[in-house]
Amino acid sequence: MSDDLRPRRSVLYMPGANERALEKAKTLPADGLILDLEDAVAPDAKAEARDRVCAAAASGEYGSREITIRVNGLDTRWHADDVRAAAQAGPDAVVVPKINSAADVAAVEKALEAAGAPDRTRIWAMVETPVAMLHAEEIAAASERLAVLVMGTNDLAKELHAEHVPGRQPLLTGLGLCLLAARAAGKAILDGVYNDIGNEEGFAAECRQGRQMGFDGKTLIHPSQLEPCNRIFAPSDDEITAAREIIAAFEEAQREGRGVVTVNGRMVENLHVEQARRTLAVADAIAAMG
Repeated sequence: MSDDLRPRRSVLYMPGANERALEKAKTLPADGLILDLEDAVAPDAKAEARDRVCAAAASGEYGSREITIRVNGLDTRWHADDVRAAAQAGPDAVVVPKINSAADVAAVEKALEAAGAPDRTRIWAMVETPVAMLHAEEIAAASERLAVLVMGTNDLAKELHAEHVPGRQPLLTGLGLCLLAARAAGKAILDGVYNDIGNEEGFAAECRQGRQMGFDGKTLIHPSQLEPCNRIFAPSDDEITAAREIIAAFEEAQREGRGVVTVNGRMVENLHVEQARRTLAVADAIAAMG
């Protein structure tokens, strides 16, 4: 499966200091997990959590889920040890908070390679400050090892002095800039978390908005968010049927030498066929995960 098509509909943060949570994560229907050494771990528990998370990441007990480790930020006293240990554990990716420049990405890449990280261990860059929004293009293009941009919408709202409101109007400029940067560089991008765990309708609305904007999936803070997130970010049965109809009609027109193709009264061009083929490829990739 290509990195571009790897399902990342739902990526759940799991507290690295909580052994029971790490064990439970093995049974959750998440496409990916972020085993967290940053916000979810108190300062005096950092070292113990690091050992636990790296052992979990290296265990091979999480099935097809994409396993990542969120290290502490570059400006913290734990960062170097976190990156060194994560590199040796060899997760699918290392998630780095508050990446603000291409130089930050280069520093992480250098540290991973110095510690012997395998080629398969990618970088996921968290972009969560106004500076990062304004440098998103250079961040996204900074390294071949960088695979994913992760929106840090809570920190972004804090830095903007913005309110959390339905529709996220204060954040749309930043979200859009990072989406443009990710697509220009051929990288995946994940939407930020939704804080109000009990507001199922609000969460679903934000998932739909994220998908409509073009995000590959969403980062999550609670297992109850997994099912609606997986459903909304996956092609629906109607979308799959429509994609097959578009491809079939286009291929029939090609065989017959017709230059104009319509499906259900709508003109179909090459770009629509490409979109349809991607829809089916994404659906197949999700099905392959079991």
